[in-house]
Amino acid sequence: MTDAGTGRRRGRDETEEERADRMWTELIQEVRVAQMGVQILFGFLLTVVFQPKYEQLSDTDRTIYLITVVLGAAATGALIGPVSLHRLVSGRRVKPQAVRWASRLTLLGLVLLLATTTASLLLILRVATHDGFVPYLVAGVVAWYLLCWFVLPLWTRHRHTAD
Repeated sequence: MTDAGTGRRRGRDETEEERADRMWTELIQEVRVAQMGVQILFGFLLTVVFQPKYEQLSDTDRTIYLITVVLGAAATGALIGPVSLHRLVSGRRVKPQAVRWASRLTLLGLVLLLATTTASLLLILRVATHDGFVPYLVAGVVAWYLLCWFVLPLWTRHRHTAD
């Protein structure tokens, strides 16, 4: 593929299958990073209910905890989903479609990880301090995550993607 204005090649010279193979490898590397984070967080969340302090939590904090655990379970499922998808469709000549679905699951997993992290932070800060600034602090961290995980990548894609 050449750029009409400069005559220079742009992009990669690869077949759909080669592109799918490359994208799959890149996706799995990305998923490994996210899986590590969600698995550590989810493992921690599973132990909270067995701590003596759990009985002292307010009803609101217990509700936040339960929502957080469910979000963590959902995030874990979405981020492990691409592995299962690959294993079940491997050799069926549907890699380009599998890459698209795995990419969607990964993006969903990241959104759920954001929600899990947000709820975890809210719970921890509510228990650690009973100050009214907690929601503002959590909102600031969420804004930071949104900037790093979504706004900057989308801005970069928009700004640097050829028409």
